[in-house]
Amino acid sequence: MRTALITIAHGRHPHWATQCAAVERSQPRPDDRILVAIDDPVLASRADGASGDVHVVETAAHPDGLPLAMARNTGAARALDRGADLLVFLDVDCLPAPGLFAAYAEAAQTHGDRLLCGPVTYLPPPPPGGYDLARLADHDAPHPERPAPEPGQLVDDDRHELFWSLSFAVTADTWTRLGGFHEGYVGYGGEDTDFGQVAAAAGVGLTWVGGARAYHQHHPVESPPVRHLDAIMRNGALFRDRWGWWPMTGWLDDFAARGLIARDAQGDYRHLPQPPH
Repeated sequence: MRTALITIAHGRHPHWATQCAAVERSQPRPDDRILVAIDDPVLASRADGASGDVHVVETAAHPDGLPLAMARNTGAARALDRGADLLVFLDVDCLPAPGLFAAYAEAAQTHGDRLLCGPVTYLPPPPPGGYDLARLADHDAPHPERPAPEPGQLVDDDRHELFWSLSFAVTADTWTRLGGFHEGYVGYGGEDTDFGQVAAAAGVGLTWVGGARAYHQHHPVESPPVRHLDAIMRNGALFRDRWGWWPMTGWLDDFAARGLIARDAQGDYRHLPQPPH
């Protein structure tokens, strides 16, 4: 089974460098690596010149934000053109445990008709010398709101709303069956949950792979992400139109509590009228 690692990135150059170092420690390493550099010629140039085993694809930005769904689809298409049987998606700020690729490949042998997701631990800030990649497992504490089987275990859990794209794998056949991410989502939020619902509608289950552990590098976050409010509202409305309910309600309710948006009697969210200038 030929495995391709697909990473999309805009900025986050130190995160990319650390991910590369972690991939080098993998046993085995992926057969192919695709980096989709979104409106980032500096990263594309560095990645293309740093290692012969990274295939770089450059894509443009979108006026409404980063086209994350389109970028993942672009990376998958290139990986399939290059002969991939298994697509492994890992966000640029995520570090694979040495056995991640082997665990996903082994799970695909028996669960190749399902989406495969691995537990992710959010790391503390790195020490001055950076993370010790040999000791990432010392921090192992997967996100508590997702299933986290032990290494060697597979758990089928078809709560598709828990699907996340920061670490997952899918066979080429299943990816083709699902058709990729909906490219109407641009900017922050929504495309993961939509992809999970597409899988649910197609009868494609969700399996959590205990050995496919990843570690999310620390970086500052905004909660709720006010700077992404417009994208979350736009993508949330698209999701509602497609599936009949709103995603990201935790953030949306926080925005409403701050008076940034309103929620009507029907449960829909809307922008508040702006005062005249």
